[in-house]
Amino acid sequence: MEFRGCSVFAAFLIRTLVLLLPTAFSVYAEIPSTLDGPFQPVTVPFDVSLRGNAVDLPATDSRVRRRVKGFEPEQISVSLSASYDSVWISWITGAFQIGYNITPLDPTSVASVVRYGKLRFPLNHEAKGYSLVYNQLYPFEGLQNYTSGIIHHVRLAGLKPDTKYYYRCGDPSIEALSGIYSFKTMPVSGPSSYPSRIAVMGDLGLTFNTTTTISNVIRNKPELVLLVGDVTYANLYLTNGTGSDCYSCSFSESPIHETYQPRWDYWGRFMQYLVSKVPVMVVEGNHEIEPQAGNQTFVAYSSRFAFPSEESGSSSTFYYSFNAGGIHFIMLGAYIAYNKSDDQYKWLEIDLANVDRSRTPWLVAAWHPPWYSSYKAHYREAECMRVAMEELLYSYGVDIVFNGHVHAYERSNRVYNYTLDPCGPVYITVGDGGNREKMAIEHVDEPGNCPEPSTTPDPYMGGFCAINFTTGPAAGKFCWDGQPDYSAFRESSFGHGILEVKNETWALWTWHRNQDSDGKIGDQIYIVRQPDKCPKQSTRTKCWFADI
Repeated sequence: MEFRGCSVFAAFLIRTLVLLLPTAFSVYAEIPSTLDGPFQPVTVPFDVSLRGNAVDLPATDSRVRRRVKGFEPEQISVSLSASYDSVWISWITGAFQIGYNITPLDPTSVASVVRYGKLRFPLNHEAKGYSLVYNQLYPFEGLQNYTSGIIHHVRLAGLKPDTKYYYRCGDPSIEALSGIYSFKTMPVSGPSSYPSRIAVMGDLGLTFNTTTTISNVIRNKPELVLLVGDVTYANLYLTNGTGSDCYSCSFSESPIHETYQPRWDYWGRFMQYLVSKVPVMVVEGNHEIEPQAGNQTFVAYSSRFAFPSEESGSSSTFYYSFNAGGIHFIMLGAYIAYNKSDDQYKWLEIDLANVDRSRTPWLVAAWHPPWYSSYKAHYREAECMRVAMEELLYSYGVDIVFNGHVHAYERSNRVYNYTLDPCGPVYITVGDGGNREKMAIEHVDEPGNCPEPSTTPDPYMGGFCAINFTTGPAAGKFCWDGQPDYSAFRESSFGHGILEVKNETWALWTWHRNQDSDGKIGDQIYIVRQPDKCPKQSTRTKCWFADI
């Protein structure tokens, strides 16, 4: 081959590319892609040895004990704002109290300060934020009340993209500052700009399985963590600290569903090693409801985490959006009103209409209970939410949906309205982070496992919408007779997933089982966008491309 008119370097470069291209294509070819689908359903048989470690870490474990003194910061975490130039730093100072006579700390007594910069020394920028204390109250004889330490949230603004920053937090006026930590900002939004790895987990809890999951996540070196609900499982405990292996079995004599709030503090201490340097984005699950006096719910969840709600135009901690490079993430609330007349739906319409797919080609949504699951646990529980919101998400070309809730792993073929559709999202359930309620192992398509329809709705999620199918392979039935064709792969194992977006059309999804050794893959696929085949459009709202 001749390279007339080219420099020697250009000739070398072209020859190199010619040699590398076959290798690159062969790597892509070795891993299946959604272009090869839809796939025949696969079920991996359950390994009974995996039930062993669904036991919570005790309060005496060194990884969950309080190691700071006085008002020194602990439970330090980073979360993203709506775009790359801002992050939130959160932490707690002071000890929680639990008992029959508690006196909340004064949140104004300790300042909320973060010192930060691109160099470890000096940290030449400073930001101040706000603080709060929350209570979990049970006005019933024999139940103990809880008041938190002082929770601080500080927003850092004006940051550079894809840049490492050092920081320490606390109150310098009382010499109560943390050590020096670091985080890396997201890349600027653009079709060729993505975080290298995004870890996705659900239903994490704080068991010995959880510790394996988090160790595996750390080994995969993510730049962002997505946690799709059910964080600590504090509501599997009575206020005296006695635990239970199920949501209801220890509460039959209690006038209210109790929680043991110190489990939140244990979780925050354990997770600090990861989330003090890798941003974590959380959306609520049913175990965060935690009802208490005055009909209050979700108080710990809404207090302990910082959310980019205001920055993304939301008025709620239950739903918000943010960008991570060329990905626009939409976090939705399943346990707050979601119908067309409700605030969340109206916010979602506006948020979707404002997405610029030339800057953020990938559109990823996440919420807790799955719409597409073939497990008996929680089968079609979120059907009313699906009926209300699926068409809107489909019309804007959502690429991937992440869910938890079902304690197993499942990946779908592209699907819309229970029908295989090459333009529908890929739904991925990762409710297998490690909680103490153990694995979901029964499938609804197995004999005797199809639930009675009236038992399926969740009382916190609205009415009854899961009627018998009217068309398709399951017409006239509530459940399928075999693994549904929308279910491409399912397995009951603890684990986590890693999303690696390669460019504006290709993304690699990998699911790692906890029981596997390094280098072994539980499930892997390239998710491929086809924007020319599946144009974004909406029949509901006028949007930026309507006049093109």
